[in-house]
Amino acid sequence: MAILAKRRFAVRMRSKSRIGERILAKHQAPADPSGEATSQQQSERVACNSEFTDMLAAFEACVRERPDGIAVYYFDRSFTYAELEQQSRTAAHWLIDAGVKRGDRVSIVLQNMPQFVVMTIAAWRIGAIPVPGNPMYKGAEMARIFADCEPSVVLCLDTCHSEMAAALDIAEVPACLLVTSSRAYQSRNDERVIPAQIQINEAVWFEDVLAIPNSKPLPEIAYEPADLGLILYTSGTTGVPKGAMITHHNLAFNGEALDTYCHLDAGSRILALAPLFHITGMSCHFAASLCARAAMILQYRVEPSLLLDTIKEHRPTYTIGAITAFNALMNVPGIMPEDVSSFDRVYSGGAPIPPSLLKAIKDKLHISIHSAYGMTESTAHTHISPFGADIPVDPTSGALSIGKVMPCTAARVIGDDGLELPCGEVGELLLKGPQVMAGYWRRPDETASALQDGWMHTGDVAFVDADGWYYLVDRIKDVIIASGFKVWPREVEDVLYEHPAVREAAVVGAPDAYRGETVRAFVSLVPGTTVEPQDLVNHCRDRLAAYKAPSCVEIRGELPKTVTGKIQRLALRQEFAGN
Repeated sequence: MAILAKRRFAVRMRSKSRIGERILAKHQAPADPSGEATSQQQSERVACNSEFTDMLAAFEACVRERPDGIAVYYFDRSFTYAELEQQSRTAAHWLIDAGVKRGDRVSIVLQNMPQFVVMTIAAWRIGAIPVPGNPMYKGAEMARIFADCEPSVVLCLDTCHSEMAAALDIAEVPACLLVTSSRAYQSRNDERVIPAQIQINEAVWFEDVLAIPNSKPLPEIAYEPADLGLILYTSGTTGVPKGAMITHHNLAFNGEALDTYCHLDAGSRILALAPLFHITGMSCHFAASLCARAAMILQYRVEPSLLLDTIKEHRPTYTIGAITAFNALMNVPGIMPEDVSSFDRVYSGGAPIPPSLLKAIKDKLHISIHSAYGMTESTAHTHISPFGADIPVDPTSGALSIGKVMPCTAARVIGDDGLELPCGEVGELLLKGPQVMAGYWRRPDETASALQDGWMHTGDVAFVDADGWYYLVDRIKDVIIASGFKVWPREVEDVLYEHPAVREAAVVGAPDAYRGETVRAFVSLVPGTTVEPQDLVNHCRDRLAAYKAPSCVEIRGELPKTVTGKIQRLALRQEFAGN
């Protein structure tokens, strides 16, 4: 049965626990009395009300209610809402003086640091649209994004200034380039992540902009819920990445929904494990922290030993991130359960979670990681596991459930003919809800393809059981066709993760003259362990049909990953695509 979770967020309730209990009770999916799944219930989008309809209002509520409360922890420094208020106002005045108008784009190419927060709020203050960018991109990569969104201002790190300058030249975009130091806003300069400052001649420095506070009144900005709060570029596999248009209400809704599900409030401490230039960082860390009036802990970027030190120093209570980050944390030498005992809510999303890895983390760190699901186009989460619930594992596929649908969200699974499938049958997952994007920036055809009749086509293969738990099988584009049989990489990867020596696993299809494609696996090993590749092949053959078992397994020190920690199957496929 499809689930339509209905929940109206009115003025924030005092007791988050009671809210959560009502949500969990309300959204349990009843089993079909006949024991069979007939069809999924459809419904039009519900007009869900939230406390905030725009993110500037959420920030201003923090300033009004908790001016001296800590908004951001960053290494050895902390910043109050009042400090962010002053700095964002000063930056907003500078943006106006630079000619930025309502609707203009402001690109923010930074790691997880306070400058990112300040400039995002500054852009919202004048009606501009933040466009986060990855500071690890080279000039040619970023040029495609700049040419598409045409920013008026780009704020970047000193370490990537030359690449961003080149990108603007390539894109022929006359933006003002503003630079900030990697070493600003803290004095610890941890060499594990903080690089040396780069000297740049004739640069406009963000620190100089903020050196002279400007408290003059700013023009009043009134937002409609459909106004854009963010353009976030997807990591497209081919061609130019697409800019997902995320509205203010998209962000506010999902921020509040996550607060409710995870019982976040002003006493919570949110560890920003995902990059803020990623939808998980913007929605599940930044937006959630503002809607909850909770402190956000930033650490520049994730480095496993630094991550452990940050947790021990700032004692976060909640985080969400890629399972690879928790895997890396688990393998930091000397880590003990008490080091991470401050957490009371931990979630993982962005990639399927192997059940064996989940168990290993729980056994070693005593952390129960709950699953979640979402994508850039849905402002992160659309599915989440109710806290404290036993997350089911499908007995047939061995897949861990991605959770149940969020409040005010609808999900359905369709077949190749576009018709809705009964429970248990595998098809494409479709989504509908107030967190679904407005479309792709300047791409009406691709918007029309992704958003059909109010439903967003995810490109993910999934199924739902009779109790409303959803299971992700794989990406449609990642399916391997071997001798006419479909092989889902995820299923083979889960079997590899069951081997005690395997730390990471990725499975892809390789061209094969006889079978069309053959299954190839890549693994990295748990430190201190050894295993022969053929032993891993045999391990799979003992547990899978012959056509699913990899023809070979390659052992590597590390597997390629995205900046958010997802293993990149595409990069592995490209290594032998031309052979």
